[in-house]
Amino acid sequence: MTTADNGTRRERDPLARVPLAKLVRHVVGVAAFLLLWEAVGRAGLVDWMPNASDSLIRFATMAIDPIFLGDLAATLVAAIIGLLLAVLLAVPIGLLLGTVPAVEESTRAIVEFLRPIPSVALIPLALFFFTPEINAKIALIVYAASWPILINTLYGVRDVDPVATETLRSFGFGASAVVWRVALPSAAPFIFTGVRLAASITLILAISVEYFVGGASGIGRFLIEASTGIGASAMLDVIATLIWAGLVGLVVNAVLLRAERRLFRWRAT
Repeated sequence: MTTADNGTRRERDPLARVPLAKLVRHVVGVAAFLLLWEAVGRAGLVDWMPNASDSLIRFATMAIDPIFLGDLAATLVAAIIGLLLAVLLAVPIGLLLGTVPAVEESTRAIVEFLRPIPSVALIPLALFFFTPEINAKIALIVYAASWPILINTLYGVRDVDPVATETLRSFGFGASAVVWRVALPSAAPFIFTGVRLAASITLILAISVEYFVGGASGIGRFLIEASTGIGASAMLDVIATLIWAGLVGLVVNAVLLRAERRLFRWRAT
């Protein structure tokens, strides 16, 4: 087998892109962190910090806790609904701003004014306009998640090859056909990247709103009840819940990243 054949097989085999040594380094890094955490906890260097082993045991038992699983499901449902609504809202607006320069210039000041406002700071306003709190939570998620999707859509449309656009127009296609046949497909990788960034924002904001507002269910509500407890068991609940939140975010990002690489494999070539 020639060297060229070996190179072709490595390009076609996705597993070849993830060397075993890289996976080993990840495992070693996580293990070292857990060992350090365990040592600090057993040495009593930090009074409130539970051991890593106790935290992981509590983390595992929460997988069969119906109350926690209900709260986890409530947070994920709100995050998913908010993300889908953000996509439906931000992508058309991004396409409009990217394809009509006059609209983009006239709204630039408004966009730059609204974009830096922290979503958490809008909680009182959202609670005033939306009831019950689940609607306020989804509204804030939509607001926060829309920005990375909108900005990525806007820059993706700007990155469209002008030759392709002019070629389509020369064959008599209108503006809408140019958007659907050229602008949207070319901007799709940028849009998906924006969705992946927004996914992490939805989870963060959902938990934040639940924590500050409370409500009937959600990981934030579970954290409130855990943090008001007394003793080591309360801190174990808090730490284990945070591990769950981090794991969910890690899994969601990994799934979306893998989907992005599969859908837009041509982009890396």
